[in-house]
Amino acid sequence: MSIKEKIKQHPGLKRLSLYLLMPENQARPRTWVRWFINPFVHPKGKGSLIRRRTRMDVLPFNTFRLGRYSTIEDFATINNGMGAVIIGDNTRIGIGNVVIGPVTIGNNVIFAQNIVLSGLNHGYTDPEVPISLQPCSTAQIIVEDDCWVGANSVITAGVRIGKHAVVAGGSVVTKDVPPYTVVAGNPAKVIRRYNTTTGQWERV
Repeated sequence: MSIKEKIKQHPGLKRLSLYLLMPENQARPRTWVRWFINPFVHPKGKGSLIRRRTRMDVLPFNTFRLGRYSTIEDFATINNGMGAVIIGDNTRIGIGNVVIGPVTIGNNVIFAQNIVLSGLNHGYTDPEVPISLQPCSTAQIIVEDDCWVGANSVITAGVRIGKHAVVAGGSVVTKDVPPYTVVAGNPAKVIRRYNTTTGQWERV
C-alpha cells in the first residue's frame, strides 16, 4: 500500500496532511507547497506558459498536467483538489477561465474568456445541514481535441465535448456534445452539424 493510500485511510493523518498542505477552509496551497513541491510533482510541458496572474490551486495529491506549448492566461483559476486537471498540447486556457477537476482537455483546444468548467458539485439534499458541510460529488469533464469554447460558457460536471465541436458564447452545456457540431443556448443544443458528404456545416 502506498503512502498516499495509507494517509487516505487514516483520518488523523489525513487531517494533518491537509493542514500542512493548505490553510483550513482554503483551496489555495501553502507557499512552501507552491514553491518546493508542485514544480517537481507537476512538471510543465516544453514551451508551455502559466501567466503570472493565474491562480494555481494545485495540490500534490492529485494530477495536474500542462502539455507542450500550451498557455494558461492571466486571472484563470486551476483547481485539482477534487480531481485531476489534465491539459493537452497547443491548448489555450483563456483569461478568467475557471477549471475545477476532474477535467481532461485535449490538444489544440481554444477556450475564450470567463469560461467555467467544474467537475465538482456540492451536496444540498439535507436541509438541516449547511450546504458547505455536505458531501461533494465529482464527475469527469472531457473536452476532446480541436474544440473551441466561446466566452462566458459553462460546462457542467460529467459532460463530454466531442472532437472539433464548437460551443457558442454564453452557452450552458449540461449534456454531451457530439463531435463536429456547434451547440448554443441554455441548456445548449445542437444548431449545426458537419456533413461529411457535402463538406458543409449545416443547420439542424
